[in-house]
Amino acid sequence: MAEPGRATRLIGWSVDGAPWVLFIAVYLITRNFRLAITALVAASIVALAVGLIIHRRFRPLPTITAGLTVLFGGASLALNNPEILKAKMTIVDGAFGAVLFAGLGLKKNPLKLFLGGAIPLSDKAWATLTIRYGSFWWACAAANEVVRRTQSDHTWVMFKGAAIAAGVLFAVVQVPFLMKHGKPNAEVEPTPTDLGG
Repeated sequence: MAEPGRATRLIGWSVDGAPWVLFIAVYLITRNFRLAITALVAASIVALAVGLIIHRRFRPLPTITAGLTVLFGGASLALNNPEILKAKMTIVDGAFGAVLFAGLGLKKNPLKLFLGGAIPLSDKAWATLTIRYGSFWWACAAANEVVRRTQSDHTWVMFKGAAIAAGVLFAVVQVPFLMKHGKPNAEVEPTPTDLGG
């Protein structure tokens, strides 16, 4: 089965990020947090289906991300408690950061596993990228915990938008590293921008 082209992969990554963009848009338009969560959960399910159509398989990282979004968002709706969704970034980013650092300690490459080997790097380069992403995700988790405990829903939504932008910027900043350390004659695929989402 042929691998999808670069344009198709970029479309796929855009679809993966769309649910949170929709969440923010719905909240800003309606100021209704519950309605925004409903849109987020529905869009995450659609994103999984579209990703399956585009890539003809469930990619590990987007599948995990969408699944956790549906889990936390669904729990927020079922229990009528927005704090469950707001805590997702703290829990998930913190946990994945821990997994990355634990993997390094065990001489493994968990980030490579999450990405399905999509980025062609040496083990040393994978270790560097893992440290960068582990540190970034822990920073996001800590910042989210402070904001969700001290600020209003509106401020948290604005923070979430800023976190998404920071994730995109962080991924872009990694591109020179990927190009420098990538194996010859291999395409560089975008790195994940916001696992916790």
